[in-house]
Amino acid sequence: MPLTARPTPVADPREESLGQKAYNDLLDRLIRREIPVGSVLQERRLAEALAISRTPVRDALNRLESEGFITRKPGGVLVVKEFSTRELIETLHVRQILEMEAVGLATGRVPLAELDMLEADIRALLDDPTPSAEADWALDSRLHGLFARRSGNAVLAKQIHDLRLKTHMFNMDRVPERFEIGHREHLAIIDALRREDREAARAGVHTHIENVKQSIIEKLRAI
Repeated sequence: MPLTARPTPVADPREESLGQKAYNDLLDRLIRREIPVGSVLQERRLAEALAISRTPVRDALNRLESEGFITRKPGGVLVVKEFSTRELIETLHVRQILEMEAVGLATGRVPLAELDMLEADIRALLDDPTPSAEADWALDSRLHGLFARRSGNAVLAKQIHDLRLKTHMFNMDRVPERFEIGHREHLAIIDALRREDREAARAGVHTHIENVKQSIIEKLRAI
């Protein structure tokens, strides 16, 4: 008997928005040490504290786990890990090295049509009077993922992807001053790739991640 295709579930935008809110709230508390290291995180209690359902809290906890802020012990118990500023800065340093190598390898391999489409989407986002953190992250991921993928080295691309997740917390919500500047830096990288200028592309990535690092350092000093 042939299987009947099931309709793809449609995500509830409200749940997604609440998930983002729960994530931002919990991450802020973790960074400020309001939830101590070693604390056990219980989905039900967090949902009650945030006055939302358990589904968005579960999504937020899954994201925090993937980014390395909490860890899952035997039995599925979620526990707060030590937040290390040094580890974060070292992660950005490694990203800088790997992404410079990736963009160098990708130079001359990226179709102009992909670059044109990405540039158009970045410019549209810059012109948007109310850009969202989600749209900002999506375009940021497309650019960094593009040259990582076009480097031709799958291991390198995966390493870059995994390291980017660890710095995802410092998105437009936390460093809004980086929104326009960051995307202008993205456009410079795209221009270098379009001209097949390997050194300019590498320099563009170096500058971009260095500026991200400095913004994060300043943000952490203010906490």
